[in-house]
Amino acid sequence: MKKPTKQQAEEAVKLLLDYIVGDNKREGLKDTPSRVIKSYEELFSGYRDEIETVLNKRFRDISKYNDVVLLKSINFTSTCEHHMLPFSGIVDIAYIPSKEVLGISKLARIVDMFARRLQIQERMTAEIACALQEHLAPKGVAVRVSASHSCMTHRGTQKDGSIMESTHFTGEYDKDPAKRREFLDSVRCN
Repeated sequence: MKKPTKQQAEEAVKLLLDYIVGDNKREGLKDTPSRVIKSYEELFSGYRDEIETVLNKRFRDISKYNDVVLLKSINFTSTCEHHMLPFSGIVDIAYIPSKEVLGISKLARIVDMFARRLQIQERMTAEIACALQEHLAPKGVAVRVSASHSCMTHRGTQKDGSIMESTHFTGEYDKDPAKRREFLDSVRCN
């Protein structure tokens, strides 16, 4: 399927505005289609990112370091693919290096790459863990995502304050329940 042009996308937004408001030509809505498309280009920029570029800075001189690397409370906002409403929260990532470590900002960038796509939280959690496992080849990866979903809090059941939590483990974290517990205990206070 051929990707629609920017103009076609703006026409689709005009059609939605007509459906919602009944008139897309009033002053406050005149520039809305172009603003929506511009904001979507930013919100969904993760489709343009490539994992090799995001994880390009690695350090091999780790002086035989072989313990956990943990970055907690990485803020994110994503968009639910079911209702196209935002969900946001935090991601905690741990990995056990084998031969190299990442620059710390790369962990935040990988979260952004997958969060800036139409998502479901469970898939995003697994994508982050699996991408790190595949491209860094650590001994194991643990990822925890805690998020509030607008599709749950602002529509439907309208349960404000509800938090969804998902985890994904690879390598030693997947095989060793004690490692998993250690990770979960270290991030639970978030």
